[in-house]
Amino acid sequence: MHIKMKTARANGITVILAVAIGASSTGNIWARPSHAQEAQQNTVTTQQNKFYCNMKALNPTERSEHTKLTDRLIALRTNIVESSKGYEFQFSPSTMSIAELADWAVVENECCPFFDFHIDMENQGHLLCLRLTGEQGIKPFIRSEFQIPPK
Repeated sequence: MHIKMKTARANGITVILAVAIGASSTGNIWARPSHAQEAQQNTVTTQQNKFYCNMKALNPTERSEHTKLTDRLIALRTNIVESSKGYEFQFSPSTMSIAELADWAVVENECCPFFDFHIDMENQGHLLCLRLTGEQGIKPFIRSEFQIPPK
């Protein structure tokens, strides 16, 4: 058996590919992908869609709490304003606090670091806004993840 090694570089990350090649007792040659190859395949899939949630960023308890807060944000928003780069969700400060929005944004950034978060208090403290923006193409992802109804 011998091992073929190949080095690939993508987005500043060097990946070493290794394939073990040998002969079975019947004389047939076999090859098995290495863990590095499997990781590269996963990376390629991820790179094709730059907006994805890292589901391993939060432990199950954190994920459960974050999901509850996300559901609360969706239920309590009073208005949705579309912009050229994303969406703004508006809240009444009587039902949602700026601290809750900040806590949500910190945790959301762990699993979805491609978002740009903006939290504002406007209209003399009578309007609380959470704006999600990002690179070109982010809006369909936001619409899907945050249940924005079609126009």
